[in-house]
Amino acid sequence: MRFVFTRRFYLLLAFGLVLLSLAWVNPSLIWLTLIYDTLLFASAVFDYLTTEKPDRFVFERYCDHRFSMGAENTVRLAITNEATRPVKFLVKDEYPTEMMPSVKEAEVSVSPRRTREFNYTLFADARGDYSFGGIAARYDSNLKLIWKQAKFKINQTIKVYPNIQEAKKNELYAHRNRELRMGQRKMRFKGQGREFESLREFVPGDEIRHISWSASARRGKLVTREYQVERSQNIVVMLDAGRMMTARIEKLTKLDHAINAALSIAYVALSGGDNIGLLSFCRKVISYLPPKHGYEQLNQVMEGLYSVKPQLIEPNYSRAFNFLSANCRKRSLIVILTDLIDRESSAELLTYTQGLIPRHLPLIVTIGDNDLRGLVKQQPKSVSDVYRQSVAEELLQQREEALARIVQAGGLALDVPAGRLSFELVNKYLEVKERGLI
Repeated sequence: MRFVFTRRFYLLLAFGLVLLSLAWVNPSLIWLTLIYDTLLFASAVFDYLTTEKPDRFVFERYCDHRFSMGAENTVRLAITNEATRPVKFLVKDEYPTEMMPSVKEAEVSVSPRRTREFNYTLFADARGDYSFGGIAARYDSNLKLIWKQAKFKINQTIKVYPNIQEAKKNELYAHRNRELRMGQRKMRFKGQGREFESLREFVPGDEIRHISWSASARRGKLVTREYQVERSQNIVVMLDAGRMMTARIEKLTKLDHAINAALSIAYVALSGGDNIGLLSFCRKVISYLPPKHGYEQLNQVMEGLYSVKPQLIEPNYSRAFNFLSANCRKRSLIVILTDLIDRESSAELLTYTQGLIPRHLPLIVTIGDNDLRGLVKQQPKSVSDVYRQSVAEELLQQREEALARIVQAGGLALDVPAGRLSFELVNKYLEVKERGLI
């Protein structure tokens, strides 16, 4: 077992050096100094031998096995002192080095036969698997001349998931925005769904096709049908993990933003009684989760999302869309979270997306390129600036043309900034439900 000397020891040792410095005046002090230093070091050895061994202490770590990305995650350490004296500890947890702790070490005093706890937080900025090591600790000795050092092995693995709290916030904001009432009772938002809900008197602005002519004849005035949004419909999220999704926007990659959006729509869809599925792909299909409903499906979606990493290779749209067609027969809203650059690179994606129509309703969702838009708005100061702006304008135009092709073919498109991606996607999903498009 290792140890280090305390401040008290060094102060006492310094006093011995003072005696030694006076030996030039009185040579007899040399012998006194030698005796003093010998006793000091002998006391330190005695202190080491008589101080409790590490097995008199118990260290425990408590934390959720699921951490949230982009959030402060609490870790609790408990120290039990089984010795008969109070003990002071200097504790340092071996947390994952990729995370940022609120404190790196702590000083804790524990009474005899007592347990003391303290908390700290870890900030995770990336998804995936992470491991804790042991807990390193120093504790003071009986005479306070040394710190004994020990390491308590408490290896632990945790998973960092997308932040579910952000998904819940997006649901709340979207519901408020559309004046929806969610709860334990059945969800209803009146609009152009497919399930009949009630009859009411016709008012200007109602669609003629919803008039109930038989009920109008009986009542002697125009009566229209109201519908409620259907439940148990399919939503499948296709997540592109290819090269274009490696680009960073602030601290997150485009894939991180896409995953947050996927989790948001999954949470809202499952809350509303719909089925949610997930397909992630790059050169091949990474994972597939068939559409289902229920709380357990949300856990499965999180398991399918937490470990997906962007790859510096081009995605194979052929494999992904053929796999989807073979495994998803029921009409579904297919949310394709990807990125588009120009007409040529997006041609294959658009071809396969159009192939989903009319069996499915595709919704291509891309993250707006603020850098390009900002470049276009700048006042050029040189000829090179003019050239760069021309290229940026051309890329933006080709991006808009590509998305317009999907809309013209009967699909949907959404191109929004990263900061509003999740919120706008949830709103688009609710709009699709209200209009009865699935």
